[in-house]
Amino acid sequence: MTQTASTTSARADDGRKRFASVDPRTGEVVAHHPIAGEDEVREAVRLARGAAAFWADLGFDGRRARLDAWRKLLVRRLEDAQQLISAETGKSADDARTELALVIDHLHWAARRAAKVLGRRKVSPGMLMYNHVATLEYRPLGVVGVIGPWNYPAFTPMGSIAYALAAGNAVVFKPSELTPGVGVFLASTFAEVVPEHPVFQVVTGFGETGAALCRSGVDKIAFTGSTPTGRKVMAECAATLTPVLVECGGKDPLIVAEDADVRAAAEGAVWGGIFNSGQTCAGVERVYVADAVYDEFLALVTEKAGKLRPGGEPGADFGPITMPRQVEVIQAHVADALERGGRAVVGGLESIRPPYVEPVVLVDVPEDSTAVTEETFGPTLVVNRVADADEGVRRANALRYGLGATVFSRNRGEELAARLRCGMVSINSVLAYASVPGLPFGGVGDSGFGRIHGEDGLREFTYAHSAARKRFGALLNPMTYDRGSRTIRHVLRLVRLLHGR
Repeated sequence: MTQTASTTSARADDGRKRFASVDPRTGEVVAHHPIAGEDEVREAVRLARGAAAFWADLGFDGRRARLDAWRKLLVRRLEDAQQLISAETGKSADDARTELALVIDHLHWAARRAAKVLGRRKVSPGMLMYNHVATLEYRPLGVVGVIGPWNYPAFTPMGSIAYALAAGNAVVFKPSELTPGVGVFLASTFAEVVPEHPVFQVVTGFGETGAALCRSGVDKIAFTGSTPTGRKVMAECAATLTPVLVECGGKDPLIVAEDADVRAAAEGAVWGGIFNSGQTCAGVERVYVADAVYDEFLALVTEKAGKLRPGGEPGADFGPITMPRQVEVIQAHVADALERGGRAVVGGLESIRPPYVEPVVLVDVPEDSTAVTEETFGPTLVVNRVADADEGVRRANALRYGLGATVFSRNRGEELAARLRCGMVSINSVLAYASVPGLPFGGVGDSGFGRIHGEDGLREFTYAHSAARKRFGALLNPMTYDRGSRTIRHVLRLVRLLHGR
């Protein structure tokens, strides 16, 4: 394999070290980018402070106008963005276009809904405080640091960036070292519609650049990546009490009930597990199939997965493994499953030919195998037989991960979904929740905490500001030393009358 993790390979005219982003399909250098150190990151955050005040002062309508202009500009530049995403990740043109379509839809939703979700509104003061007017609004935090992944280098970080901007914050974005050009593209297009101040900046580099961003004094960090790295981000932020949003890995299950549309379930499992080369945090990795439909389901999955082929050409079904060392993880998981009694009904160890991995479908895999318990992040599926959907739910809930899940059932979908310990569920489809801008995205347990997307995603980048304004004097005022015991007796009598029955 020609690609390695992006390495320092050049110096700019200003003497700063630079590193290369590399096309994983060919090993060719896409571009060179500067390595931002502690000083550069802190300077970006300092500039963002002034920009944040300008951006917040625009108000919801002013920000929406700029974000709408950015959205329209991105639509005009879709082909440029697609080519860049494909070059830095290796994913197919259609997969990159799908990612960008989601970016546009979410950006539009966040800009349009921010005022209604975050703007000042009245809150009932209750009977005891009837002489007050209570209001609530959500104010921007100030400067938000975003640390993004490489597998969806536009869609995933934009789940934080777009919502943080719509909420009134400035943003400093550290993209993955594997896809820095996508981050630069997003920031540069934004600067075309907001040229006055550096409201949205990018700092490129490796892990130390991300650590510097955590230490830089931003008002919140939004991180997407692996669970081990998420723990490191939290540790860095703990020193300064910087709040964090952490969206980590998953080992997402798909449950096929006895009454499922088996053909639709098989199509969903293959798509959910193999698209984008399986490099999806909420992709399907474990499949639990009720005994009554197992044989039919497995035959269909074997047929469908067996036809798919990776490659770098336009007609390939999916692309390479973007991060080279992930190939070793995929190989280790497949080997462990086979050594412990599992069988490969599609592919096998011979399917792993870096940088490409052909589809691998494994069956009869022990539940304590790494292929079941740890995130594989490759085009592999573990399909295990269970007695019924209820056993599938129990096995699905057995891990510390809890990102997303899928249920196929004609009559029990909502019931089974309600019993799954995870942040999101698709019923009779896969990953639908990620495409609905109004639904929050995030997990529990080792999959992290906090939410992007939806109303929760907007509020994630704000703080609640409450106010209670006295309109007139109350007949009973217990909040004064002149109240007297009689006042308290009347208040308690009122409480018993209102709330004691």
